[in-house]
Amino acid sequence: MAIKNRKHNYPLYETTHFENFREMTENIAKKYPDRYAFTFKKNPTDKEFSHYTFEESRLFVRDLATAFADRGYENKTVAIIGESSAEWYFSYFALMSIGAVTVPIDKELPARDIASIMNTARCAAAVYSPVIIKKFDELKAGATTAEDWIEISDSPADGSLALSAIRETGKALFEGGNNVYYDYKIDTEKCSSIVFTSGTTGKGKGVMLSLKNICSDMVNGMYNFLITDRTMMVLPPHHTFGSTVNVVGHFAQGCEIYMSSGLRYLMKELTEFQPTHLILVPLFVETFYKRIMATAEKTGKLKSLRRAIKVSNALRKVGIDLRSVLFKSVTENFGGKVEMIICGGAALNQEIIDFFENIGIVILNGYGITECAPLISCNRNEYRRTGSVGMPIIGGKIKIQDPDENGEGEISYKGDNVMLGYFENEQATKDAFDDEGYFKTGDYGKVEEIDGDQWIYITGRLKNLIIFSNGKNVYPEEIETDIQGVYGVGEVVVYAGESKSDPSKEVIVAEIYPDEEALKLHNIENAQEYFEAAIKEINKKNVSYKAVGKVKLRDTEFPKNTSKKITRFAIDKSID
Repeated sequence: MAIKNRKHNYPLYETTHFENFREMTENIAKKYPDRYAFTFKKNPTDKEFSHYTFEESRLFVRDLATAFADRGYENKTVAIIGESSAEWYFSYFALMSIGAVTVPIDKELPARDIASIMNTARCAAAVYSPVIIKKFDELKAGATTAEDWIEISDSPADGSLALSAIRETGKALFEGGNNVYYDYKIDTEKCSSIVFTSGTTGKGKGVMLSLKNICSDMVNGMYNFLITDRTMMVLPPHHTFGSTVNVVGHFAQGCEIYMSSGLRYLMKELTEFQPTHLILVPLFVETFYKRIMATAEKTGKLKSLRRAIKVSNALRKVGIDLRSVLFKSVTENFGGKVEMIICGGAALNQEIIDFFENIGIVILNGYGITECAPLISCNRNEYRRTGSVGMPIIGGKIKIQDPDENGEGEISYKGDNVMLGYFENEQATKDAFDDEGYFKTGDYGKVEEIDGDQWIYITGRLKNLIIFSNGKNVYPEEIETDIQGVYGVGEVVVYAGESKSDPSKEVIVAEIYPDEEALKLHNIENAQEYFEAAIKEINKKNVSYKAVGKVKLRDTEFPKNTSKKITRFAIDKSID
C-alpha cells in the first residue's frame, strides 16, 4: 500500500540556520544545553550509556579548536581516521572552525593507502582512533608530511599526543584569555574538507567541500524532514551521508545521536537504545527485511504476517491504523520505537519500502552524491512517490542532459551544496560541469513534473551502462532490481560478460550470491536450475535486448567498500 502522492505543498518543517560549525555548536547549546547530543558505550559490553550534552559538546569543541589553533593548524590539512565517535566529530567541528582543512579517511584502508592519501593532501597532522593501532607504525612511517599524531585516547601510542591532553591544553589557554576560537573569522567559501571517494570503480578523487557546501546542504535539506528525537549513527564517518546527514544535520536540530559500537552489536544496541528513526544505506534495510521474513518463515508465522498486512491495509483505507499493535512483535527487533528510516546511497527495492510502511515504519528514499555534500533530493514524511528518490532540496536545481525520447539522460544538479572541485585535478573538475554550471552526477534518469514539483527517478550509473554493438543500451540496475525480488537471492550484480575465447560474444550475465539459508528453508537443492528458471520468467517480461543470457553463482559475498556498495571493478566478468 505505497503512498504515491499525498499532501502536495504541505508546509516545510522548522530548521536551524547556521553558516559554520561554530555557530551551529553555540546555538544548539544555548537552545538545549542539558539535552544529550551524543550517547555511546565506552565499551560495547557496558550496561550503562555514556553521554555528552550539547553544552559539554560546545565546550569540548571550543577547547580543541583553541589548542589546534595554538598548534598552527590554520590553513593546514589534518587527517581524521577512525570509527564514529563523539571525539571524532568534536575534532571535525573544531578543525573546520579555525580554518584547517579536514581529510576524513576510511579506517579500513591498508596503511599504505591511508599514507598515500595523507601525502597527496599534504596532511600536517592526524587525529586517529586506537582502532588502527595495528597498522599505526607502518602508517606513521609512510605518511611523511605529518608532524603531529593525535590519538583519541588518554594513553596514546609512543610518540603520539593524547586528544584528552590537547583538550586540556586548549581549555587552559581559553581560561587564560586566548580567544582565538571566537575571534577567528571563518571563511565559509574556502575549501574546508577534502573527501577522497573510494567509489565502486576503483578510482577515487579528492572532493573539495566548503563549510557553505555542507551547512547549506543541511539547512536546506532539513526543511523536508520531520526528524524524531533519537537516532543512531551506524555509517562510517568518512562517508558524507554519515558525517553530513546523520551527524551535522541531526546535531544542528538537537537530535540525540547514539554512536553504534559496530555492526556486530547493532541489533542488541537497537533494542537497548530504542531509536525513533534511523539513517541507513539500502544494504542494512535489505538485511533487516530478509531477517524478518526468514524468522517469520522459520516460526511458521509468514502466512499470518501477510494476512495481518492485508487486514491492516484495509483498515487504514477507512482511517483505522492498528499497525503499532498488529506488528509489535516485528518492530521490537528494532527497539520497538522506530517510526522512520531515511535511506540513500543506492537503489532500494520498492517492495521493501512498501513492506516497512505496511508494518508502520516509513522509509524516505533519497538521493545524494559526495560532490553535493551529499544530499540532492528526498521524499518527505507525508509526500512521497513510488519509485522516486524525491524532490530536490530547497534551492537545488535539476536538469537532464541530452534527454532521449523517454526523457531520460544524465542527471545534473546546481546548488550551494555543490563541491568546489576535485583536489589538484583541474581537468576532472572541468569535465564534471556543463556550460551552465550544472554538476554532471554520472547518474542516468528522468524528472517528472507534477503540480509544479520535480520528482527524480534514477535508472542507473552511466559508468555501469552496458552498450552493445547493435547500439542498444542496458542499465544493469534495472535488471538487478527485478532479480533482487527473487526468493533466495542474497546479492546480485548484472554486467556484460567477457568471453576470452570469442571477444565478439555479447551476453548479459547475472551473477548471484545465494542466500543458502533461505534456499534450505524451501528445500531448493539445485540453486543453478532454480535461479535460471526464475530469471527466464523475468526475461519474458523485459524487452529482448535486456534478457539475461547467463546465470553465474558465487560462493562468497561480492567485494564492497566501507559504504557497503559493491565494488563492481573487482568482479571477474569472464564467462569462460
